Amino acid sequence: MRRRTRHASLGTMARWSLSGYGRGPQWVRTGLILCAACALCASAQTPDRLAERSAIEGYLKSFSTRNNERETLIRKWFAESGCKDSNLSEQSLEGKLPPNVICVLPGQTREVILVGAHTDKVDDFGDGVVDNWTGASLLPALLFSLDAQPRHHTFVFVGFSAEEKGLVGSAYYADHLTPGQRASMVAMVNLDSLGLGPTEVWATHADPALLNGLAAAGAASKFPVSEMDVDGLGTADSESFARYHIPRITLHSVTRETWPILHSSRDQLAAVKMQDYYDSYRLIARYLTYLDDVLGKPESKPAK
Repeated sequence: MRRRTRHASLGTMARWSLSGYGRGPQWVRTGLILCAACALCASAQTPDRLAERSAIEGYLKSFSTRNNERETLIRKWFAESGCKDSNLSEQSLEGKLPPNVICVLPGQTREVILVGAHTDKVDDFGDGVVDNWTGASLLPALLFSLDAQPRHHTFVFVGFSAEEKGLVGSAYYADHLTPGQRASMVAMVNLDSLGLGPTEVWATHADPALLNGLAAAGAASKFPVSEMDVDGLGTADSESFARYHIPRITLHSVTRETWPILHSSRDQLAAVKMQDYYDSYRLIARYLTYLDDVLGKPESKPAK
């Protein structure tokens, strides 16, 4: 997560949001997300296949502190998780930056759900395990889960390069989409800095329909999901897609207490809570399955 926090639960009773940030906390009960989600949570089905916790931990523990090696590992794991040669590619960036690595998982239609995470770490500080090997190394596992079942949407998994240098990889990817490709992209789900605790969402920068879907998946799975907004403190690759009016959402695990871990010597494997991290994987796999089922239906299509 590129640094630059409000905390509210998306629990089973109601959602709370923090208003008046900077003027002192003023909690306002909205309840809108859960009202929509409760009617939909029954359709948030468990994926047909989930990776074992040992596999998820194995990916995470195989981190490199060299950004070019991180990209190479994600490409290797995409191939091992079932990404066919013709659907596995790299997108070269300007300069000497590592490329974006891309896996396309075809569905019944050309409507696309993009799942992204940046592969790079910030220079000079820590091992970059939390920020953002936790997000990047989940991409092959999510591919593994979704490849086991029929899909309405085409899923595109992207390991973005150079997020820490100013969202360079995601901006390049979004800028080089054709108008038709942008129009067919119904969701961009960004994973950044997971495993410091239960799953969080940057709700103020999330499409309402995608936020409703997350609440539905959380309610169905019984995994906690909370709002933690980073307005004014940081940004993420999802914002490269917002300017093209592509519905987006960023999932993370950062709180006020854990925020100082990012971009510091404390960003190491020991900072990750493995059970929370595995729970985030299971929640996100269920969430993507749910989005595949409901997006595109008239009552749930995200506003552009």
